[in-house]
Amino acid sequence: MPGHVACTAPAERDVLQTGFNKRDRILKAILDPEATTREKLEQARAAAPQLASLSTEQKNEILREMAAALESRTAEILAANQKDLTESNLEGPLRDRLLLTCERIDAIVQGLRDVANLPDPVGKTVAEWDRPNGLKIRKMTVPLGVLGVIFESRPNVTVDAVALAIKSGNAIVLRGGKEAAHSNRSLVAILTSVRGLPEGAIRLLDSSSRASVQELIAARGLVDVIIPRGGSGLIEHVVTNSKVPVIETGAGNCHIFVDNSADFDMAERIILNAKTQRPSVCNAAEKVLIHHAIAEEFTPRIVKKLIECGVEVRADAEATRLSSGLPVQGATEKDWGEEYLCLCLAIRIVAGVEEAIAHINHYSTKHSEVIVTSDEERARRFLRGIDSAAVYWNASTRFSDGSEFGFGAEMGISTQKLHCRGPFALAELTSTKYEVFGTGQIR
Repeated sequence: MPGHVACTAPAERDVLQTGFNKRDRILKAILDPEATTREKLEQARAAAPQLASLSTEQKNEILREMAAALESRTAEILAANQKDLTESNLEGPLRDRLLLTCERIDAIVQGLRDVANLPDPVGKTVAEWDRPNGLKIRKMTVPLGVLGVIFESRPNVTVDAVALAIKSGNAIVLRGGKEAAHSNRSLVAILTSVRGLPEGAIRLLDSSSRASVQELIAARGLVDVIIPRGGSGLIEHVVTNSKVPVIETGAGNCHIFVDNSADFDMAERIILNAKTQRPSVCNAAEKVLIHHAIAEEFTPRIVKKLIECGVEVRADAEATRLSSGLPVQGATEKDWGEEYLCLCLAIRIVAGVEEAIAHINHYSTKHSEVIVTSDEERARRFLRGIDSAAVYWNASTRFSDGSEFGFGAEMGISTQKLHCRGPFALAELTSTKYEVFGTGQIR
């Protein structure tokens, strides 16, 4: 049962650990900080063809063994994570992003099993046709090759990324944040210890300096795609400097527009969930726009609820006036484009759906936006007019997530338009090739 290892007796854990001693000695070379980034990249490149040739059942069995290994070594993972928490001295949302618990490890383990149960994205026939000269052409899905994933202080990303890479037949090079160094080393050691995994399939780079990031993003020919996950500074650096193609995962300045036909109770539930359920993540709401026709009634109501939930509220002049007697701060121009990643939210009064669309398209990071309305025509105008990766009608932004979309896990949420957009996972970690069958044709 998920989470049962947390209650395993120490003696039983010792027996489980003994079984890994031999493998851990082998892993020493894999995780050796003295190994160069170049060597690790070359190892991953050598492993890529082996991963691409694994059968669906072989990949699924590897993922199931990874899940079982993480379950059996939960105490070890938590101990490593505690070292990171102690040494990093992070507080608030940043600490929450780093924190692992039994429940979060259970969710990580379930994510591995969910990915194992998903259809294999590799080897699918996208299209096939015959030419007049007798050639038969088939377009097939194939792995990308070697993925380079750069991320910050969320160790769950390590496992999610590995699960998706293995299922899609890709080798993976991980460069996590220094705050999660102990957690990531522990997780990679466990994941790499399972049977059937080609040597070099998973490589973890040194996180103590930026040199490994620079080498990774310059490794054209060894790495096929870079996926940065983190704050806007990290993403901008990678996009600007990488010589390897990048799938850009974006910051989340997410908006909720409350139309004048909205159900107030529904709007309140959606706003509070989107802002407070986990404020440190990119799909948390950061801005609320309110239709002027309901502003006098709805603004003080939602501001009061937000403050009761511990949210710092910033507001434009009209929303500030309507919140008289409540502790709100005046919003500045900087606020409208900022991703807070904490219990802070800004409110603006707008004339209607067209002004809401214009405001969002100007300030948004193109992540996730919501309209709360009972008017279908306005909802459809909003859905079509907003230029973001995910647009919702009467639902929380917190659903912008690979697992919530049914992908098992996600590699990230892309806010660009090539080669994928929105939560992306297995299908987006493949490319295509053409198989052409002839009978001696020449041109």
